[in-house]
Amino acid sequence: MANDSVGRTFLVAFLVCFVCSLLVSGTAAGLRAKKERDALSIHYRNVLRVTGLLTPGTDPADFWRERVEARLVELDTAQYSEDFDPNTFDPQRAAGDSALARAIPSQADLAGLRSRPRLLPVYLIREGDEVRQLVLPVYGKGLWSTLHGYLALEADLVTVAGFGFYDHAETPGLGGEIDNPRWLAQWPGKQAFDEQGQVRIEVLRGQVDAADPQARFQVDGLSGATMTARGVGNLLRYWLGADGFGPYLERLRREGFHG
Repeated sequence: MANDSVGRTFLVAFLVCFVCSLLVSGTAAGLRAKKERDALSIHYRNVLRVTGLLTPGTDPADFWRERVEARLVELDTAQYSEDFDPNTFDPQRAAGDSALARAIPSQADLAGLRSRPRLLPVYLIREGDEVRQLVLPVYGKGLWSTLHGYLALEADLVTVAGFGFYDHAETPGLGGEIDNPRWLAQWPGKQAFDEQGQVRIEVLRGQVDAADPQARFQVDGLSGATMTARGVGNLLRYWLGADGFGPYLERLRREGFHG
């Protein structure tokens, strides 16, 4: 009788543990799936925010499915790659993987990165059969942190459609003003390149003189945040230049990319 009681106790304990493990596993799987969905939703919003096309009440996932074509670019060859899913490719992880990254020559390292991924995602924003914008990931050193953001170009691949950062640790009220909507509102309409295809966009130390012929390439500086502002200008010059997306943009222009 005693043995039956002990055996029954162990059986009940085993069944309870088994059921609990199933519940925990199921919950963990559900939470993992939710976390992945949430991460994708945040990614969609970060990209679409700089386009100015995501209206209130629009589901980013629906907009993404209907109007965004994500592609992975091999920067050194300027060609598209099918090696990874561009929607889930992690540039930060790739930058630390010797198989997926390469060192940046010191003379070219305007953004202070030391190395960069060989591959990076780009996002073509479509309206029907036409491409309205091209969104590029850009990042580089500010004063206290690495600034991560996106730059949207109009279909002419010259005019800035929008610009902004989604991750940084600059000083609030100083370098943190790169998040200020008034400062970001200056960017749309600026010219990233001149007629010869040279990168010209820059952040000044002071204010833009609207009468200056160069004003189309210039954005007001940030008061008390010279180093952060300089970092913004440097990272844009790097990623739009020959070691970044420059060859890819040149290929698109040569092939008649016009939206």
